[in-house]
Amino acid sequence: MDINTRIEDQLKSSNVLLYMKGTPDFPQCGFSGQAIAALKAIGQPFSYVNIFEDQEIREGLKAYSDWPTFPQLYVKGELVGGCDIMIEMYNSGELKDLLEK
Repeated sequence: MDINTRIEDQLKSSNVLLYMKGTPDFPQCGFSGQAIAALKAIGQPFSYVNIFEDQEIREGLKAYSDWPTFPQLYVKGELVGGCDIMIEMYNSGELKDLLEK
């Protein structure tokens, strides 16, 4: 299976998916930690993929999304953005609205 198909399968498997460094309990970078804190504060279910556990996903996602950094948040298969965008949206209430739809 090619990498884009694998990514698309992952995106279809969850309405809210965060590609991150580490896990929600043990984020392995500050940006992933902030992203998880925002998602947990909203309280809606989400899934995650630890990019450190799959080098092919880590590299393939950069090309797939045309977004070079992690974390990357996807809602219903669409890229929302990284940590900065997530925090801005969280602070304005937009992220909560998006996740509750």
